[in-house]
Amino acid sequence: MAYAQAKQLDSDAIPVVDITPLRDGSDPGSVAQQLHAASQGLGFIYISGHGIPAELIESARDNAFKFFRASDEAKAEIIVSSCHRGWLKPGASKMHDKARADLKESFIWGYESPQGTLDNHSLRGPNQWPAFVPELETCAMQYFRQAHEVAHHLMRGFALGMQLDEQFFLQNCQRPLSRASFVYYPAQPPELGEEQFGVAPHTDFGVLTVLCQDDTGGLQVEDINGEWIHAPPIDGTLVVNVGDLLSRWTNGACKSTPHRVVNTSGRERMSLVLAFDPNPETVIDSRQIFGDQQTARDEPITCGDYLTWRFGKAFSYRSKA
Repeated sequence: MAYAQAKQLDSDAIPVVDITPLRDGSDPGSVAQQLHAASQGLGFIYISGHGIPAELIESARDNAFKFFRASDEAKAEIIVSSCHRGWLKPGASKMHDKARADLKESFIWGYESPQGTLDNHSLRGPNQWPAFVPELETCAMQYFRQAHEVAHHLMRGFALGMQLDEQFFLQNCQRPLSRASFVYYPAQPPELGEEQFGVAPHTDFGVLTVLCQDDTGGLQVEDINGEWIHAPPIDGTLVVNVGDLLSRWTNGACKSTPHRVVNTSGRERMSLVLAFDPNPETVIDSRQIFGDQQTARDEPITCGDYLTWRFGKAFSYRSKA
């Protein structure tokens, strides 16, 4: 028995883009061009100059490890709710019908309105926080806000790269469906075989994913030839990838690429994940970009309806609700 195999990363396959000139307004056009080019290739990008303090990332990781290293009985006090908030235990996610259940477990939270909890969609509602890690709420919400700001900058860059108004993808983001998660991957024994994954091959459901890896490694991306390549951590960077909804919105111009996690390190792996999505009523329709004369690959759908459908297929607890 052995692990699923992947090739070493070609340095040109996943570019590193410094988004500082986009964030500070000094040269957004050059960053937009780089983001646009990368989105049409693998759809994966290393981002430097993101502005999230290293101290906040370290605090988030430390508190996340405290949570996951607790007993299942303690974590079960905030078992995932019907609105996808709380602890998602190992084996509760399955990326497609033929895949084995993932080894990962997750702690999930999301956007909070200053006016109180939003519950107008099945994928949001009250966040749940573990009483046995009291510091987790503060650092998790701080991380969410800062990663969400990075996502906004990136969406402006993608819009500019497509010669659109920079606010095109952000017109309906006052009450976003965005979520965040701490994702814990245990050490993966080789005897589980090549068909077992921390998370099985999949594309991300939403618009954009902002991932902060630790130094463990394990992320693998499928290249244009159908071969798997490692996407190792690069110090000081985030990994950003196009999701299915952005690909759908751009009629396939932006690529949503399959990826997976195989943790061969012999130690724990922690990912900090921000899934950016606009308001649930946002209509995802490529004709908004290309006009009615363009043959749309997909029919229009709202962000909320699409995510409800995809989550229902991937997470076993939702089929039991």
